[in-house]
Amino acid sequence: MKPGYVKPFLTAFLIVVADQVIKTWVRKHMYMGQDIHFLGEHGMLHYTENNGMAFGMELGGNFGKLVLTLFRIVAVFGIGYGLVYLVKHRYHRGLVMCVALILAGALGNIIDSTFYGILYQHGDLFYGRVVDMFYFPLISGNFPQWVPGWGGQDFIFFRPVFNLADSAISVGVILILLFQKRYFKHEVPEAASMNSEMVEE
Repeated sequence: MKPGYVKPFLTAFLIVVADQVIKTWVRKHMYMGQDIHFLGEHGMLHYTENNGMAFGMELGGNFGKLVLTLFRIVAVFGIGYGLVYLVKHRYHRGLVMCVALILAGALGNIIDSTFYGILYQHGDLFYGRVVDMFYFPLISGNFPQWVPGWGGQDFIFFRPVFNLADSAISVGVILILLFQKRYFKHEVPEAASMNSEMVEE
């Protein structure tokens, strides 16, 4: 493997391994719904499983579950191809690493949804559940009465329970959005050059 490919793919591999090690530990050492606090009431391991997308969101029914799993598999191949393309064409290293994070996160959750139904839940291929465990209810309270739709109701921030794979995807996407001008700036001179050539003609 060429040197340029080693770092992003090694990073993705290590994240996938760490994600699976954490999930396996949770499965073997915690019972469903158990909490292990490490930041008082504001940070804990909370063992849960979900049928769907990141942060516990779901796409309804068995058909939705199958569609989501197959979509994830196709997406991983697409992201992997995109990562190879970015490295080959020498895009910004930051962008390459962000895509590597997204690839690792997608692959980590695919392993759950594709194989865990067979390995742990006596289910079918593609119908496994994704293991989530990180929970950070940092702020809790009630919405003011004047808030439309939620007035007087309880709220918790941050409510979703997630895993390392979810985190990798989120960090990769957020960094791309924050630094997109830096990551894609090499395309600007090319566009400017093309425009100047058209003007000269």
